[in-house]
Amino acid sequence: MTATTERSVQQESRTRAGHSRHHSFGFWIAALAFLVNMGFSAVPTPLYALYQRRDHFSTIMVTVVYAVYAVGVIASLFLGGHASDWVGRKRVFVPALLANVASAVIFLLVPSLPGLLVARIVCGISVGLTTATATAYLGELHLGIFAGEGPRSVRRAQIVATAANLGGIGFGPLVSGLLAQYAPQPLRLPYILFGAVLVILALLVALCPETTLRPDPAPSWRPQRVAVPSHVRRTFFAATAAGVASFAVYGVFNSLAPSFLAGTLHESSSALAGAVAFAAFASGALAQIAFSRAGMRLTLRMGPFVLIPGLALLIGGMWLPSLTMFIIGGVVTGAGGGLVFRGALAAAGSTAPPESRAEVLSGYFLGAYIGLSVPVVGLGVATQYASARDVMLIFVAIVTIAVVTCTRAVLAETRHQRTVQNP
Repeated sequence: MTATTERSVQQESRTRAGHSRHHSFGFWIAALAFLVNMGFSAVPTPLYALYQRRDHFSTIMVTVVYAVYAVGVIASLFLGGHASDWVGRKRVFVPALLANVASAVIFLLVPSLPGLLVARIVCGISVGLTTATATAYLGELHLGIFAGEGPRSVRRAQIVATAANLGGIGFGPLVSGLLAQYAPQPLRLPYILFGAVLVILALLVALCPETTLRPDPAPSWRPQRVAVPSHVRRTFFAATAAGVASFAVYGVFNSLAPSFLAGTLHESSSALAGAVAFAAFASGALAQIAFSRAGMRLTLRMGPFVLIPGLALLIGGMWLPSLTMFIIGGVVTGAGGGLVFRGALAAAGSTAPPESRAEVLSGYFLGAYIGLSVPVVGLGVATQYASARDVMLIFVAIVTIAVVTCTRAVLAETRHQRTVQNP
């Protein structure tokens, strides 16, 4: 090897190492930004009881304030969730982070009911833009770390995205609950802290490498389409219904759980309310990670076996009442909900050819976010006419029937599809 060739090889090696470090930096910054942004979406969870006491909200109004978040998510998913494919990941991710900074400012400056509603909608817009963009960005940054070293598994990127997504939603109420319980200004400090961190993370993401080239010419803007091939619609709709049921369970932990703790179990601690929400979402993330190598069918079979006993413990904790049983039920329910959601998402994705996968998954997430909001509002209305224990018992019964029916339908349809494809 000549001296010139050796210098060329060394320079190429240094360039590759620098490229890898830049992408590694971007990967972990993007993961942290994803986690904190999702965490901010659930910051108000343990604070709703404080808003209720201050402004004399009804339980219905708490659920409405919570549910308008889903309006923002759905709108941004369809109007801009796919835009990062055209304009670049950072051009969507950075504004999404700053949108939640704007939401924090609204929470701080307009703490009345209209301000809470607007802040939650803006937060939903941020999360809708973040979810698809950050997940794709993490996958591409992970590939960039190993550029030139041959194909690499994307499992680590998927695990990190899962932990940031569900884990972040649990992390937010844990932090805000602890601050509300032990620090001054409980309705201000959590928003100040998260807003400041998001500003810093937005600046750091702006320094990360871009992973998507803008097409030339750029395509004209259009809303995200929802398209499901006709021959697999039964599978898709059954999977989406299962996703709706699992997200409805998470919606309870993100909105009404503090009210149930205070009213039924006589536990008014903001720290406890945040910890219960954290436990449910963290167990869902851990369950998905633990089953990340499992196939769709195994995940769908295991989901109900975990979710239904968890729901039984949850409702048992409300009826006895028993705080310990309620918390254990929340952990088990969160794990089961995570498995049902993951299995149903895989089933919905399997119904689409590669060129229309995004459109099919858009329909699935539309159903999921409807499940996150509409049932919770119904529960809030129902608690005005019946006790929380009775309302939750009916809710648990409906969710159990829906999960069992829908997962069985998905398994039967996928089995039928395999038989048709491989007679």
